[in-house]
Amino acid sequence: MIKSLKGKFFVTFLLSAFIIGASLIIPDYKELTTSEIDLQVAKVLAILGDKSASHYPKSGDFAVSASRGESLIKEGIAIKPGGGKTKLQSKHFVCTSCHNLEREDPDLASNDPQARLDYTSQKGLPFLQGTTLYGAVNREQFYNDDYYKKYGDLVLPARNDLREAIQLCAVECAQGRKLKDWELESVLAYLWTIDLKLSDLNLDDSQLEAVYAALDGEGDQAAVIGLIKSKYMTKSPATFGTAYDSMIKKDEYKGNPDNGQKIYENSCLYCHENRRYSFYHLDNERLTFKHLKRKANGYGSHSIYQVTRYGVYSKSGKRSYMPQYPLEKMSDQQLADLRSYIELKAE
Repeated sequence: MIKSLKGKFFVTFLLSAFIIGASLIIPDYKELTTSEIDLQVAKVLAILGDKSASHYPKSGDFAVSASRGESLIKEGIAIKPGGGKTKLQSKHFVCTSCHNLEREDPDLASNDPQARLDYTSQKGLPFLQGTTLYGAVNREQFYNDDYYKKYGDLVLPARNDLREAIQLCAVECAQGRKLKDWELESVLAYLWTIDLKLSDLNLDDSQLEAVYAALDGEGDQAAVIGLIKSKYMTKSPATFGTAYDSMIKKDEYKGNPDNGQKIYENSCLYCHENRRYSFYHLDNERLTFKHLKRKANGYGSHSIYQVTRYGVYSKSGKRSYMPQYPLEKMSDQQLADLRSYIELKAE
C-alpha cells in the first residue's frame, strides 16, 4: 500500500506547487493506484533534497505567461503585453520545425534511434533532428558533444544554461532574432508545462513505493534521487557521422524498405513536402525517387548521405538551412533502410 503523505511533507509539497507559477492539485493517495499518480519529477527531486533547477521562469513580469511561450514555440509570434503581435522570431523556422513537443522515446533512459522511430510512428509524430522539448527543463546539459564542432565557443555558455541554449537556438539554428526577456521567460513557463512526470519514468510498483516512502521521510532519500535520475537522460548525446562512412556501410547493412518508408514519410516529407521548411520539394512520385537514387552516391545537396550527415548550409540570400542528423538521431542502419525504400519506389 502507498502511504499517505502527512504533516510537514504535505505542507512543503503544497507550497512547492507554486514555484513556477502553475497550480497543482494534491491528490488523495489512498484513493489512487500507482499508475494514476502523476507528480512532477523536478518537484519530487527538490523535496528529496536534490539541487533545484536554475531555469524556473522569472514570473515577476506580468508579461510572462505559458500561453505566450506556447505561441512563440509553435508559431514564432505572440501577443505583446500592450496588445498587437510581436515581430516574427524567425522567417524560416519555428521550434517545432526540428523539435517535437511530446515524449518521443519509449524508454527515457536509453538513446535508441530505432525505438524512437517506432514510437513516433505509432504516435503520429515526425522523426526529427532535434531532441524533443518535452522534458527539456529536466535536462542539465545542452548542445552536447559534437555540436561544438558546428557552433564552436557559442555552445560554451549554452552547455549548462537552458536560457542561453534557447537563445542560441533562436539566433543560430532558427536564423532569427534574439528573444526579449519576457519572451524567453514565457518560453520557459511553457516548457515547465511539458516537464517530466513520474509516470514517464517506467518505474515499477516497488520503485514507486520507495519514492513515496522517501517523500514521507522514510528510507534512503539520496538513493531514491539516484533511482529517479537513472530513469531519464539528463543530456542528449550528439555524435556527427560522415557521409562517406554512412555510404560505405550500405553494403554492411541489409536495408529494410518498410522501415525506410517510415523515415521518408515522417522525416523527409515532414520538411520537404510542398516545401514546408525547404526550397527543395519532395513527394511520392516515381521520378522523385529515381532522382534521389541517382544522387545517393554523390556528395551533392540531394544525396541522402550528404544532407543527413552534414545538413545543407545557408546560401546567399537564403539564410535557412537543413540541420544534420547526429548518429543518435538517425543511424547508419536507418540510412540503409531509407535507401532501400528509395530504390524500391524508383523501380
